[in-house]
Amino acid sequence: MPTYSDLRGQTVVITGGANGIGAAMVRAFHAQEARVFFCDIDSAAGIKLSNELGETVTFSRVDLTREADVARWIKQVAKAASPIDILVNNAARDPRIPLGKMSAADWDNLFATNLRAYFLTARATVPFMPRGGSIINFASVTFHNAPPDMTAYVATKAGAIGFTRSLARELGPRRIRVNVISPGWTMTARQLKEYVNAAAKKQIRQSQCIPDFIQPEDVAEVALFLASDASRAITGQEILVDRGWAHS
Repeated sequence: MPTYSDLRGQTVVITGGANGIGAAMVRAFHAQEARVFFCDIDSAAGIKLSNELGETVTFSRVDLTREADVARWIKQVAKAASPIDILVNNAARDPRIPLGKMSAADWDNLFATNLRAYFLTARATVPFMPRGGSIINFASVTFHNAPPDMTAYVATKAGAIGFTRSLARELGPRRIRVNVISPGWTMTARQLKEYVNAAAKKQIRQSQCIPDFIQPEDVAEVALFLASDASRAITGQEILVDRGWAHS
């Protein structure tokens, strides 16, 4: 893993950091000696990770669909370690629901977690961000390859890309960068348990330019780059971390 000396001592906020890509990012920023605050609704996993990494990593259980809870959490972070240099909007759900079986509540709940929460955390965090701050949102390769039974999920990820592009323009005069990472099919523990079977592995190998499976740490390293001053000239961009699945 490369070292970004400018990340040492910076305050990083990560949503959905207890498992998968989120946990890999918590570990990666911790390894850069940043001060990491992360949230999740999985308290057991969050507490375990925080205890493992030590006093420079702080876990909070936060329901990102609750506006007041988000505002309260960000204020607590700012009080403990202002300014907030980096915000990573990672938390999301990716259910497979055919259109005919999806209720309006299913649709609304997914948008609340996958997109509305990005707005809430950004709005709460930006007042505490300095010049040179970085916001990293998460979309998905599914915006490009459009799998079936994921219309709501793909729509939220399209929204994350649009949100990123406009927010980059809005915050640019303050020298705050906003980018979005779109991971390919990443081999998290949950994906391996619920979705990655032999047929899925075959599809991945055939679809990616490079057939190797993507690991959470691969995505975390791109987040480090976008958070660091090394990417100071990059904003408003979608970075595909998909080993070429969406290559055209």
